[in-house]
Amino acid sequence: MTSVLEKAAPVCAFPFDNSYARLPQHFFARQEPSQAAEPWLIKLNEELAAELGLDVDLLRREGAAIFSGNLLPEGAEPLAMAYAGHQFGGFVPLLGDGRAILLGEVIDRNGKRRDIQLKGAGQTPFSRRGDGRAALGPVLREYIVSEAMYALGIPATRALAAVSTGQPVYREEVLPGAVLTRVAGSHIRVGTFQFFAARGDADGIKALADYVIERHYPELKAAENRYLALYQAICERQAALIARWLHVGFIHGVMNTDNMSVSGETIDFGPCAFMDTYDPATVFSSIDHHGRYAYANQPGIGQWNLARLGETLLPLIDVNQDTAVERANDVITDYGKRFQAHWLSGMRRKIGLVSEEDGDLDLIQSLLALMQEGKTDFTLAFRRLSALAGDDAVETAFTASFREPEACGEWLARWRERLRRDLQSPSERAEAMRKVNPAFIPRNHRIEQAIVAATDDGDFTLFETLLTVLSKPYDDQPMFAAYMEPPKPQERVLQTFCGT
Repeated sequence: MTSVLEKAAPVCAFPFDNSYARLPQHFFARQEPSQAAEPWLIKLNEELAAELGLDVDLLRREGAAIFSGNLLPEGAEPLAMAYAGHQFGGFVPLLGDGRAILLGEVIDRNGKRRDIQLKGAGQTPFSRRGDGRAALGPVLREYIVSEAMYALGIPATRALAAVSTGQPVYREEVLPGAVLTRVAGSHIRVGTFQFFAARGDADGIKALADYVIERHYPELKAAENRYLALYQAICERQAALIARWLHVGFIHGVMNTDNMSVSGETIDFGPCAFMDTYDPATVFSSIDHHGRYAYANQPGIGQWNLARLGETLLPLIDVNQDTAVERANDVITDYGKRFQAHWLSGMRRKIGLVSEEDGDLDLIQSLLALMQEGKTDFTLAFRRLSALAGDDAVETAFTASFREPEACGEWLARWRERLRRDLQSPSERAEAMRKVNPAFIPRNHRIEQAIVAATDDGDFTLFETLLTVLSKPYDDQPMFAAYMEPPKPQERVLQTFCGT
């Protein structure tokens, strides 16, 4: 067992430079992690640790104590961030990090500032009636999915370590506890701005906006209207991010404003999931009873959330309220065009197009309609279409993805006619399509199998194998071909849970 006294022991594993801790006190609450009974290091992401400039050898030895919160590295200034947020459309003026503690920030080897945060390390002043702890299952899910998103090339927080605490957490049942260490460009959210706006704190909003510009958008410092430019830049990043979610069938599950990062990263992997059978109305989250955050609703919800951000920035955009509203409305209206451009560009690449024609949108929508009607697996259909674009194309592999293969004939004829007007050879096209149409995604049933094995039997073999497979999602990996397959009917996972 790790002694409480170890909290004071200096460990020089992290070159901290904690800029957020230098902001005014009401931006956060200082909070040390709680003790874990018998911490055990499940997984250390050594590649990421090296990228962050950390002492990997030391982390192998001391990682269980550090990443459980039992041992504070030298220079850490642990704190819980304050924020508010709209949760399923209802505004909550005080949320904050209820089970997350920011240890500090480091400048990585690429010169980028990164947060290092413990999730599940005990109560904070924002925990309300929660225990501040995390169960092993949600920690493993977030580790798997966040690292899969990184490998897919989608901006996301990353997993640095997972630690078992050696003590139970109490949900609907008693579960083993764990702590996730995650890394982000920052953990500043739309809800962070809402926290100050709800209190009429104009100085707080300005200080936060200036900090975000300095940290994430330094190129805007010379802009004529830097706060309007900030709003435009955040909307642009979110439009691009959500489009990329849709390209791989990702469903966030809880797109509350407190779960939308202003850095443009995917954050807070709770009841998230990847779609198997294509259906725009797909929902997995056990708490999304009305489908607010369904797959196809995510672009619109993104716009709604960003409109809430715009409301907080109005006093900074212009001293004249009417002018500020007009300018903010122009930005949020433009978001829809930005999203559509990003989505359509990515979908063109998924079906093998590099040129643009007016009929491309209809061609793409026709394929998606066929997939929905044919109960087709989203990931497999596009991967098999990639093969169909090559020199040695075999049509049956693609058409077999559909309930009624013969229904694909007309669409395939239109697609081939369109390809003849595109400037790529078949081999070039197939290779380009394989780079955007993954063979492997973190399928829900595979994640569930890994969680059950780890939770019930203490066996992390499936967890490790899944991480290996998902680290190369665009490679064929014949030895792991079974991981490409959708779930059998008895394996389907229909609900995912947030873990609080």
